[in-house]
Amino acid sequence: MTVLVWLLPAAACAYLFLIVPTMWLKVERVRIPAGLGIKILQISDLHVEKLRVPPGRLTRLIDAEKPDYIALTGDFTRRSKYLPKVEKVLKAVASRGIPAFAVLGNHDHRLDPAGMRKLSAILDEAGIALLNNGSADLGAFQFVGVDDLGTGHSRIGKAFRHTAAHKPVVVLTHDPNLVLRLKRPFTYLMAGHFHGMQFYVPFLFRFIRKGELAARGITKGLHETSYGRYYISKGIGQAGPNARFMIRSEVTVHEL
Repeated sequence: MTVLVWLLPAAACAYLFLIVPTMWLKVERVRIPAGLGIKILQISDLHVEKLRVPPGRLTRLIDAEKPDYIALTGDFTRRSKYLPKVEKVLKAVASRGIPAFAVLGNHDHRLDPAGMRKLSAILDEAGIALLNNGSADLGAFQFVGVDDLGTGHSRIGKAFRHTAAHKPVVVLTHDPNLVLRLKRPFTYLMAGHFHGMQFYVPFLFRFIRKGELAARGITKGLHETSYGRYYISKGIGQAGPNARFMIRSEVTVHEL
């Protein structure tokens, strides 16, 4: 009985501080005077195998925000057996008819060739354009999608090959360390990958290698280089332990 008296409060605290942040979705809002007059809803790091935010929550959010575009910045899943869940979530996201664009993350590149083909087909069937080192001209501006840096799939020159120099560029990528390699002007860049550390533990990324930005303590939010502004989402799903500590799951609304 004495053990139970101690275990129940401990379990309740663990649930409150480690599990609730994975379900308690936070909508971050960013306003940048880019002069485009558009609203982009960014969803990053789904990691569907450990996602606790239901698809219905996303569709309600899309209905409430009425974005002009949806950006999916990688890490859908690392295992082919979870692709049906990816399909369910992406169909829900695409069901509102909002133009949507995606890039791949490091976890996606762990899929076997058949799984990667299936993921590409799921995106295509949902009407979500995969910008795999490519671009899309939206008239007033251009989306440029740069594949994942950390797994060696980024091809910056190829991604920008068909862009017009006089038009604003919004870059989508997974690993924000790309900004250290991107030596050309961009209007705005969206990334994810770091999960905002996922666990708010000082100096965590001195022990877990996530690249130069993370080593500098740049793991979330809005930042700037001499080439343009960039934003790092804390993501909506989890990798590793299916928990977060003092870092809530995030979907981001960008007004540019």
